[in-house]
Amino acid sequence: MIKSVCVFCGSSSGQSPLFGEIAAELGALIARRGLTLIYGGGNVGTMGTLAEAAMREGGHVVGIIPVRLNDMVEHLELTELYVVDDMHERKAMMQEKADAFVTLPGGIGTMEELFEVWAWRYIGYHNKPVGLVNAGGFYDDLLRMLEKMSEAGFMKRAMLDDLCVSDSPAGILDALAAKDASGAAPELKHPERRG
Repeated sequence: MIKSVCVFCGSSSGQSPLFGEIAAELGALIARRGLTLIYGGGNVGTMGTLAEAAMREGGHVVGIIPVRLNDMVEHLELTELYVVDDMHERKAMMQEKADAFVTLPGGIGTMEELFEVWAWRYIGYHNKPVGLVNAGGFYDDLLRMLEKMSEAGFMKRAMLDDLCVSDSPAGILDALAAKDASGAAPELKHPERRG
């Protein structure tokens, strides 16, 4: 059962107000559903908007931030804040504490977090559902690229199908809950040998 959700999103706000609106909607919804929000710990960009919305709704919010970034940003009064040594420790703690993962529109850091946690699921390091909020079609091109990777034989179709995708916060939380309740595990990577 999903009790905590880690959200990957931007330290920037982006050019469209839609990105902030989606982040605020997701943060509030996580809190209203009684889930713990785990996120990157800062008070900037859609990251800050997400956490502020969850805190306004009385949510339990856990921030995890490396020392280097901690010195660069301001903070909200969070339920818990962990300052860790580096990005590797941050992502490991996020993976440990979260029951599911959601990616909102963001930049290269957001992409790196999504792909790492999704690859970890495929390799078998965890069995927690991973989802993407395609707000306003932001990830349409990425989804096409993933289709191309699958068609070209670089990614199994089952792995692509395993990624939960929705255009709304409510839709992604519902999809993650359904995947978790189904107990369906991804098709794990098989041993590979040159022969």
